Amino acid sequence: MRLRILLPTRVLVDEPALKVVAEARNGSFCLLPRHVNFVAALVPGILTYVGGAGEERFVAVDEGTLVKRGRDVLVSVMNAMTGEGLDELRAAVDEHFRALGEEERLARTALSRLEAGALRRLFELERARHG
Repeated sequence: MRLRILLPTRVLVDEPALKVVAEARNGSFCLLPRHVNFVAALVPGILTYVGGAGEERFVAVDEGTLVKRGRDVLVSVMNAMTGEGLDELRAAVDEHFRALGEEERLARTALSRLEAGALRRLFELERARHG
């Protein structure tokens, strides 16, 4: 099979794979070269694959989509990172996603303030129009 892991800005992985193991909303699954075509919505976690030379590799992936069509396995995610070992990868993922979580929290807070301000202004305009 040919595994390609695509990010919005680049291709993270593009190499042969003998086996791909990933996790979807309904549990983990394994793909081998002769399996039927398949589509899955991935959840954040560790995608494992066996490279063409038999070596096991790990990729931390965010939510995304996996499509197996023929011998091609395409994974499209917003964020992903590779690592040499699970411990190293888990530590990097914890740090990376913790930072993303804080940025997301700050962005949501700012958006809530903007929405509240816009609603308040619309209410004031409506009251001035009718009163």
